[in-house]
Amino acid sequence: MLAVVLHKPKDLRVDEREQPTPGPGEVLVEIARGGICGSDLHYYRHGGFGTVRMKEPMTLGHEIAGRVAAHGEGVLAPPLGAIVAVNPSMPCGDCAFCRAGQPIHCTNMRFLGSAMRFPHVQGGFAEYLVCPAANAVPVAPGVGADKAAFAEPLAVCLHAASRVSIYGKRVLIMGAGPIGALLVLVARFGGAREIVVTDVLDAPLAFARSVGADHTVNVGIADALKPFEADKGYFDVVFEAAGQASTVVSALAVTRPRGGIVLVGQGATAELPVSGVVGKEIDLRGSFRFDSEFGLAVEMIGAGRIDVAPLLSAVMPVADAVAAFELAGDKSRSMKVQLAFA
Repeated sequence: MLAVVLHKPKDLRVDEREQPTPGPGEVLVEIARGGICGSDLHYYRHGGFGTVRMKEPMTLGHEIAGRVAAHGEGVLAPPLGAIVAVNPSMPCGDCAFCRAGQPIHCTNMRFLGSAMRFPHVQGGFAEYLVCPAANAVPVAPGVGADKAAFAEPLAVCLHAASRVSIYGKRVLIMGAGPIGALLVLVARFGGAREIVVTDVLDAPLAFARSVGADHTVNVGIADALKPFEADKGYFDVVFEAAGQASTVVSALAVTRPRGGIVLVGQGATAELPVSGVVGKEIDLRGSFRFDSEFGLAVEMIGAGRIDVAPLLSAVMPVADAVAAFELAGDKSRSMKVQLAFA
């Protein structure tokens, strides 16, 4: 089978790899679509993010969907031919966090396309993938793999929204990439009173307005957020989805006392004025991946409660993987780029 393998930064190849066979409790999924995520781009450009670095070639990808092609021993569902979104998260089920009902913090987590452990967990940008049957989540009839592949990033946003109350709140979303755009949809669905989105590029800001942002602010312009600092801050809730130190710091100035800041973006190292957090009693929270929200994301996409279709900018064949990654990294030209495997 063909797989999209990163050998080192900027050295992305379409390699031949042996097609896997499902074992007991597993299914073989013929992958149809794979969305290129921000973490995939971090690997592609830098070989990792934060302290995480690749130590061996790795198949990328974790936003994937396809068709159930074969059952392993003891598996009856999902049925053969079913379109499924693949949950890339595989907690061990036995560590202290799993036993405490917090599998999101599993100490032995296996996550598709991740270099956080060694040997690395190979990803899902391949023509075939074996996964636990429970991780192949069937989508509603009529929902294609293109929409189903959005389940993972939508689950990330649903989990972020669960970390703070949104209903009736003034919400600021910092970063207008795919996660920022999905957060707009989630905040609108969750009853936000007002949604403002920031970025340094006009094109993604225009997209944010098209999917429901009330206002957008180009923070590439000096003091663009200054009006929101008056009276100790304007926003009840801030989602930092840019992963930049400057946005984390500026979020404090525009958040009202006892407001909440949820850090969704990764990779930044920020020096925070602690007095600002203490003085305004800011609720500062992290949000990492997702848990039960994956199934919820599949249901919401299937029911049409959140329409992910406008986010899909381009679909490119796996043979053009390098060009697809370059396009996905250019936010002036794309929002979400998917690879087509079938």
